[in-house]
Amino acid sequence: MNLRDVCPEKLLTAQKSVKKIKNGSRVFIGTGCGEPQRLIKAMVEDLSIQDIVIYQMLSATLSNYVNDENFLSRFSIKLFFISPLMRQAAFEGKIDYIPVYLSQIPEIFANHEIGLDVALIQVSPPDDHGYCSLGISVDITLSGMKNADLVIAQVNPQMPKTWGDGMVHIDEIDYLVEHNEPILESLPEMKNQKVIERIGHYVNMLVDDGATLQIGFGHLPDAVVPYLSDKKDLGIHTQVITDGLLPLFKKKVITNKKKSYLPDRIIASLCMGSKELYDYVDNNPIFYFKSSEFVNDPNVIAKNDNFISISSALEVDLTGQICTDSKGYLFYSGIGDQVDFIRGSAMSKGGFSIIIIPSTAQNGKVSRIVPHLSEGAGVATTRGDIDIIVTEYGIAEMRRKSIYQRVMELTRIAHPKFRKDLIEEAKKRRYIFPDQLPPTTQDLLFLDRYLYSKKLTNGKNIDFRPLLPSDEFESRHFYYSLQEDSIYYRFFNKRKVFSRDMLQKQWAQVDYRRNMTIIGLMQLGKRKQIVAIGSYAEADTDSAEVAFLVKEKLHGMGIGSYLLEILETIAKENNYKQFVAMVLAENKKMLKVFQKKYPSAKFLRSGSGEVEVEMPFQAPEDK
Repeated sequence: MNLRDVCPEKLLTAQKSVKKIKNGSRVFIGTGCGEPQRLIKAMVEDLSIQDIVIYQMLSATLSNYVNDENFLSRFSIKLFFISPLMRQAAFEGKIDYIPVYLSQIPEIFANHEIGLDVALIQVSPPDDHGYCSLGISVDITLSGMKNADLVIAQVNPQMPKTWGDGMVHIDEIDYLVEHNEPILESLPEMKNQKVIERIGHYVNMLVDDGATLQIGFGHLPDAVVPYLSDKKDLGIHTQVITDGLLPLFKKKVITNKKKSYLPDRIIASLCMGSKELYDYVDNNPIFYFKSSEFVNDPNVIAKNDNFISISSALEVDLTGQICTDSKGYLFYSGIGDQVDFIRGSAMSKGGFSIIIIPSTAQNGKVSRIVPHLSEGAGVATTRGDIDIIVTEYGIAEMRRKSIYQRVMELTRIAHPKFRKDLIEEAKKRRYIFPDQLPPTTQDLLFLDRYLYSKKLTNGKNIDFRPLLPSDEFESRHFYYSLQEDSIYYRFFNKRKVFSRDMLQKQWAQVDYRRNMTIIGLMQLGKRKQIVAIGSYAEADTDSAEVAFLVKEKLHGMGIGSYLLEILETIAKENNYKQFVAMVLAENKKMLKVFQKKYPSAKFLRSGSGEVEVEMPFQAPEDK
């Protein structure tokens, strides 16, 4: 459509269009990489324009002017989210920050809680029917445009045309400025690749095939997404599309076929990245752009089964409180979409949220897991909303956990050099017991090799992993759930009490090499519970003493034999040549398991009713 033929009266130069902005106006500007650069430049350079309040979510072009005193005397900037380019200005008090959930901003405009006189937006050229596209910035731009008294649009042939709700007819636009220029790009920052790789490894462990994902704002969520390249049929329902997703699009990892809500489509409201990404999104019907009040509505998000929210944080305290928008008193980014998606994922069938955060900041000088948030830091996400936190040192499960359990989970994934101090600070705050032992200072990445799963004859799955300090209460529950005979056969006495002192000593001895304990977990009701525990401990240079317990109703399903296989694998890695065990002669089931697993085992009966069993490991060629 030739605008000169259809609406010549609306066509203006950039300079003439901004003359329509009256002094004292409240001006909305389109978001991030979709912002109308030419219109912003013309407005700022027109010195007759005075006393303007600017509202924007993510700002780039304005960063070129915020150090100019003349600009600051004419314009007040209010941002819903502080972009990296505007952080220093925020630190220096040159801009204002509005902390609000992203899903609520369109309603704020619609209800005129923030009245808008002018909207400056950027659109693609109109089609034959007069429809332009808001392209890569639908988010809050659609509402900002609809609720402003005057709309001025930069018509840019380089703006991608996107499918969805961002189609705007020229009749809805008061003035049009044709200007061809490259769309702003948002390129990833180079960070610690080793940290990214390890966090990506743990996120990969948490994401199942067929899940629907949200990827939060920031470098880190974008950087870990490519580590999901081995998954199948992932779906996307997210606020922002970034370059990290491109490899997954191209490899057909993201198909959206398994989405339970709006299948076969990627739902988003914003795109920020490279020209390659914009070209991929351009006129691609798999992408459906909708406004933030829809995309970020927790009730809408929850319609996606198996929904996983992945976002980042600046710091987290030992109780699970998350800070995302400030470093102390200095505002750094924004509340954004995190809470919306975390609450939506919590309501999703099979859904949960992941907060990813490096364990340290300032080149390793300070811990990001802290006894308390920094003075002045705001709680963006409450401790009641948190599900899972991931650092490069592991996965901390927080949902429904007590403060004690949270402390133990978080100190375990903190940087090793801060773990002891975090435990001591937790003791001062009465979060944990005064005699609590700190977790090992080992880097436990190698334990990820010891994750196993077995499908039982009853159709249920049982997962196996190493025992962790935070398993104390669940392991006590396991022991107390056993029948008297099982306790007697395992401990050679009718033990009635399993104190925390006893269990703390148990895990304190576990060094995951000379002393190893593996637990088996099964979904029972609404939570996973321990149903089996197997251990070995060094007896001498070549031998390790082995023992295990399985919940009685699961006897005969091969769990004990499977535990022995796992423990033998680990023992061999640590140069042990055989297992030994002391078994009561009347414990026929245990003896049978050992005999079946180790045909060459030696059974030596003692006079006290015990049988000493020696079980040499077979060489691979002997099996």
